[in-house]
Amino acid sequence: MRICPNCGEENSERARFCQACAAPLPDATSPPAETRKTVTVVFADVTGSTSLGERLDPESLRHVMERYFDAMKAVIERHGGSVEKFIGDAVMAVFGIPRLHEDDALRAVRAADDMRSALDALNQEFQAERGVTIAIRTGVNTGEVV
Repeated sequence: MRICPNCGEENSERARFCQACAAPLPDATSPPAETRKTVTVVFADVTGSTSLGERLDPESLRHVMERYFDAMKAVIERHGGSVEKFIGDAVMAVFGIPRLHEDDALRAVRAADDMRSALDALNQEFQAERGVTIAIRTGVNTGEVV
């Protein structure tokens, strides 16, 4: 499989041009060219996670955090982004890698807003099941990467 450096589309090994955007594909024998891309990053961090950990037993905390991470990942992917990594109780997502969209920054902002809405729904369940709620702080930034 050859990945288009322009749009991220997967192409067959024999393809010389991208099937999606017609950009020339790099020669399989040459190292990939480093290019600048505009990427938007969404970062969401749970506030007060230390006190949450003190109020819940380890199994309950794991259950709450797994459901939180699953919900955030679903929202991010629904908007065309991908989770770059989970860092402790934080989620770092990227828009524009590997697949580029003209409106990646807007998609990221909408995803961040929907993450808050999804958390509101989750918090109703968490409150009913475990007597806790969680809050997040989100940040969105767009810039060039190599």
